[in-house]
Amino acid sequence: MRRRANPLLLIGLLFTAAAPVTAQQYDVLIRGGRVVDGTGNPWYYADIAVNGDRIAAVGDLSAATARRVIDASGLYVTPGFIDVHSHAGGGLARETLSHARPQLAQGITTVFVNPDGGGPVDMVEQRAALLRHGLGVNVAQMVPHGSVRGAVLGADDRAPTAAEMTRMQAMVREGMEAGAFGLSSGPYYAPGSFANTAELIELARVAGRYGGVYSSHIRDEADYTIGVVAAVDEVIEVAREAELPGIVTHIKALGPRVWGYSAALVKRIERAREAGIEVYADQYPYEASSTSLAAALLPRWAQAGGNDSLNARLSNAEVRARIRTEMLDNLDRRGGAARIQFASWGPDRTVEGSTLAEYAERENLDAVDAALSMIERSSPSIVSFNMDDDDIELLMRQPWTMTSSDGTLVEMGSGVPHPRAYGTFPRKLRRYVLERRIIGLEDAIRSMTSLSAGVMRVRDRGELRAGSFADILVFDLSRVRDAATYQEPHQLAEGMVHVLVNGSFAMTDGAFSATLHGRVLSRRE
Repeated sequence: MRRRANPLLLIGLLFTAAAPVTAQQYDVLIRGGRVVDGTGNPWYYADIAVNGDRIAAVGDLSAATARRVIDASGLYVTPGFIDVHSHAGGGLARETLSHARPQLAQGITTVFVNPDGGGPVDMVEQRAALLRHGLGVNVAQMVPHGSVRGAVLGADDRAPTAAEMTRMQAMVREGMEAGAFGLSSGPYYAPGSFANTAELIELARVAGRYGGVYSSHIRDEADYTIGVVAAVDEVIEVAREAELPGIVTHIKALGPRVWGYSAALVKRIERAREAGIEVYADQYPYEASSTSLAAALLPRWAQAGGNDSLNARLSNAEVRARIRTEMLDNLDRRGGAARIQFASWGPDRTVEGSTLAEYAERENLDAVDAALSMIERSSPSIVSFNMDDDDIELLMRQPWTMTSSDGTLVEMGSGVPHPRAYGTFPRKLRRYVLERRIIGLEDAIRSMTSLSAGVMRVRDRGELRAGSFADILVFDLSRVRDAATYQEPHQLAEGMVHVLVNGSFAMTDGAFSATLHGRVLSRRE
């Protein structure tokens, strides 16, 4: 039998529809911007409302009011950028650098620290250090494999015993229980280079049980040892066997000998993904990398046992000759001494910004002998020009490639570091979106926001939607650019108008706030 409508309910509905709508009041209202919500969808006009540290609404909010209204007409509104590979952890723990202005100026609101297997082992202690002076950006921690290995095995070039493996597993477990988002490794670097794949799998399994990821500075980005293709295969193997997402961090084909290999790397990752293995990459948009001179040129066997053992080998004429021969080959891999620029060197600050070729000529030495003389005193930090544009562009276009800086955080004017610390995200927008049109705006923003949040398992960030944390950028796309150069890197990026971190203004009208609003994030939250 057909149910009759309740006349009282119908009257109530009619009365409700006719009643005036009460204007909603919010803490912040961003009106009329072009919203790029982070998902990869085309931009659209919308208003965004914020209450507390969360986005309260997105849409037509013309009837709403707010304590603070931002006119975003002619500007773009996006989620805050997530830097999935940052060396800023040490700087952010310092009172003079905790403001994170180089990050905020390029739109970064969250950084992942302890990459490449390096950084503190104690996540609780690091968290306290990061919060001691406040934080300008959010920080997410990774458990560093190289540091874990160093704490248990030192610089020994050998496999761990069963007891040592148990200790390392316990350290990874403690880090994950303290809120870390995964395990980072650097099997290119000593002591991580002394670990075999089985060791990496066993420790990655621990991170995987907690829902973590595995991010690796791969064992070889060129043809130093196993080759870049086999090194990517190793990440795929770890991801498959440990059953967790694997990330080839700052993916590249390093040096003229492997230029063009990017196509093979793409095929390897695509094949793995088709087989159901969750593999990704991240990338910075520069033709130069940065590391230490020792890491770039010394064979890893020469570094086994630490600096004392290295110095003992260098004092032996026969062993020194063998090291020198292998360094000659490694220098060739990087394209020669003219492609290596010094970023910082304590013994002689005057060399910073010059090349190894220039220093060798000044000292009247062969380039490798000049490098050895420097390493014996203190290994310089270098910028190494070794990538090809075609490889950069092909890897950037992949839907599984996130954006990362690999940048440090140092005092303004300290050394001549890689400009990626100041300009990564604006450079990608300016050079590769607007000028070269290698990637579309919405795809570029996705690679900086929702893709990163999804891969790293960061909840409620990376998208502009109701309920998400209010990490929000408002910028003038026509003015966004990286001002930092290889010779003058200490220059803040331009174009950010307003930056909100957890619902509070970190930048207003292009000026930094005096207060800090970042947090140390936890995978458990």
